[in-house]
This record gives sequence, structure tokens and C-alpha cells, in this order.
Amino acid sequence: MSKPLSACTSVIVGKKASIDGSVMIARNDDTFLPLTPQAFIMHPANNHQEKMLTSTQNGFKAQLPKQALRYQATPNVEVDEKGLYEESGINSANVAMSATESVYGNPLALAHDPLVADGMAEDTLQTMVLPYIKSAKEGVERLGQLIKQYGSPEGNGVLFADQNEAWYMEIVTGHHWVASRIPDDAYVIMANQVAQEQIDFNDPDQFMWSDGLFEFVETYHLNPDKDGWNFRHIFGTSTEKDRHYNTPRVWFGQRYLNPEIEQEPTSSNLPFICRANRKISVEDVEYILSSHYNETVYDPLGNGPEADKTRFRPISMNRTQNSHVLQLRNDVAPAQSAIFWLCFGVPAFTPYVPFFANATDTDPSYAVTPLHADDASAYWMYRKLSVLVEAHYSQFVEQDIDYLTAAKEQFRQHLQVTDDGATGLTDEALTAFLTERNHQIVADMRVATTDLIHTLFEKGLTLSKLTFNMDKNL
Repeated sequence: MSKPLSACTSVIVGKKASIDGSVMIARNDDTFLPLTPQAFIMHPANNHQEKMLTSTQNGFKAQLPKQALRYQATPNVEVDEKGLYEESGINSANVAMSATESVYGNPLALAHDPLVADGMAEDTLQTMVLPYIKSAKEGVERLGQLIKQYGSPEGNGVLFADQNEAWYMEIVTGHHWVASRIPDDAYVIMANQVAQEQIDFNDPDQFMWSDGLFEFVETYHLNPDKDGWNFRHIFGTSTEKDRHYNTPRVWFGQRYLNPEIEQEPTSSNLPFICRANRKISVEDVEYILSSHYNETVYDPLGNGPEADKTRFRPISMNRTQNSHVLQLRNDVAPAQSAIFWLCFGVPAFTPYVPFFANATDTDPSYAVTPLHADDASAYWMYRKLSVLVEAHYSQFVEQDIDYLTAAKEQFRQHLQVTDDGATGLTDEALTAFLTERNHQIVADMRVATTDLIHTLFEKGLTLSKLTFNMDKNL
């Protein structure tokens, strides 16, 4: 079993690389189809869990541990048909997880450790890990043990973060994986290729790996390099498809954060660990994930040559079902540190709404998403806006940019007012306050977004080609 090329773009930022000392992990959750409706829910803590998790996709089954932390999730609505795929969230221990970034091992490695058809795949991976970990490193350890026990039916890259550090883990064959601790002063961008490079087996504080990995590579003569132990070279791919589907997305993100460095979008040697020429904000990460090669000839919505406009797969797509930035702040109390920035529309056109993770629920417009378009859910509201803007892009984009700019300012004010209002609150009182503030920002954005939708709808009526100029007196 292997998944189609339908997957994601990811960003990780270390705490010394960010503008405010936050650790951030972020990803576009891209599916194979333009519509795979998702919800945003909160699972309560469970101290007496009795549940067998069963995949509707490949038959994987596992007993869940009895003790589960409260955690957020963004699952599919149609689980039986599309799979669970809880994908992204932050638990009550302030551990963030995003899973997965699809990656693809090469045939030489897979020949000697094939994928396991009924192993633990992306659809159940988040559910099996996030409720049971209390640090980013513990997330890697738990997932590593599960892969050892059950095997993997696909290649997956998994992002973990807590307030102190971030880890990136790549599962590349049925049982083998490597994880890197991202340096505090660095960022990384991944796009559906094995990304990690040199691995130091003498530094277990910065790297973790599957049992017997080094010996596996030696036994089957998998290392093509004369010197070093480059995980990407040993297990990854470097194909023509990669250079049109994957590497350009990494190139664009690195170009944005390091414009002084000249690189080619089709390069197979773009670095894994990078250091930006400035401090990185949440808005910077959102820009990368919402981009479509803006201000380059490769922009499918731009004015470049037609051949260039369709040359590369863009980052933001109509099949991005959610985009998120999971932020662990270090300039506030831990109980209000974790922010889930969630975009439920096409990221190029819709905002990343901030939600405090220390909450008891999510707003009904996020928690309940029907299979077909309605007038109540956030998922369908933001996707309606996306369709309107793209349909008349040149006429509507400036109004959309104004709306997004105003939203960013409002979000920052909302967070500051909330942080100030949380002073002196603890335990249940704080959680209740943060929950209410989450509901408030949803209500505010529904007003602003509905107003824009109505404005664009009315403007769209004036753009019809079924018109004719006449003397108004006739």
C-alpha cells in the first residue's frame, strides 16, 4: 500500500529562530480531492478508556491506552469512506503534533524492508500518538515503538513540538525511520521528499533512529556516498517528478526567508536545516503555506508565460483541506502558551484563525461540518469565499488582501487582550475564559467573512458576460 501524490507542505521553526521565542510546526493538509470536509474538535481527557481503534482504510487495529490527555484534532467528516485522519492538534501537556507529510522511500531500500499493508498509516497515526505524550521527544519515541510493533504501509514525515524544542521524523520503509531535533536557531521546509541529511549516530540528543538502521544500510549496500551518512541520499528519491512536484515548494519557502541565497527551483540539493536572514513570525509561516509562487513567473494566478505558470505544483491548493500553524509560546504562562492557528479554506484566500489550546470545546461551526455545503459551518463558509475570489481573481484579490490584512491585525489584538485578561486566572477559570475567547473570535470572523462574501457576490453580478449596453432611457 502506498498513497498517491496528494500530500502536504510543512514548516518548522525553532525558538531562537522565531520573532517571539515560540516553537512552531506548520503544515498544509492536502488531500487527493478538492473536497474532503473536516471538522475541528476537542477530545476530553479520558482516564478509563476502553477502545479498540480500527482503520476503515487498511484494517489496522490496536488497543488504545487507558489514560488519554485532552487534545485537539481535525478529522475527516466521512470516516468510513475517507478515513479518520485526525492530522493536527495540541494536547493538554502543550505538545503539538502534525501528521503527516507524505514521503517516499526509494526502491532499493524498500526491496529489503517492504511496506506493511495493514500497518499503522496516516489515518490512525495521530490518534495513536498525540493523546499519550508529554514532550516532543516522547512523541518520536512512542511513534518509533509503534512502527517497530506494527510496521508502516507508507512513507510519512511527522512533526512534533513542545515549548522547548521541535523534532521531525521520517518513516521511509516498513520499519525504518530517523528523527532530527531541529536546532533552536533554524527552520526547515519539507515537501513530499525525504528531507533529512547527515545523521550523527554518536549524538542521540539530536538524532533518533530505528533499531538496526545503520546495520541495515551496511548489509544491503544502500549508501551511495563515498563519505558521510546522508539519510536523503540513502532512502530518498531524486526524480523528474520530484523536481516539478516537490523541490519548487521548498525553493520558494527558502527564497522567501533567505532571498540573498541563489538557488534553482529544480535543485535536488536544497538544504534541510536553514537559518533565515531575520526572525520568523507566524505570519511568515502563513505566507509560505498560503503562497502559489507569488511574484514569480511560476504563479498560476499571475501574468507569466503559460508554460511557466503550470510548470510546478503550487503550495496553496484547492485541495488543501486545512492549513495550520501550531505555536508554543514562551513569553506567557504555560497554561495559555499553545495557539492553534487554523485555516479551513484555501490558504491563499482565507485567514488563519487563532484558537487557544487550553479550552474545553470548539465552536459548533467548527466542530460540526456536514458533507455538503451549508450556511452554518466554518469549513464551508471559508471555502465559499475561496471560490468567489479565485473565480474573479483580478477583480477580487485586492479586497481579499484587505480583508486578510485586517484579520491579522484583529487576531493580534485578540491575543493581546486575551493574554491581558487572563492575568490572575488559573485552572478551570482560565480554561473557561480561553474557551469563551475562542468562541468570540469565531463570531467576529463570521461577521467579517459573511460581509465580504456578500460584497463579492454583489460585485460578481456586475461582471456577467450576459450583458449589453443600452440607452438607459429606452
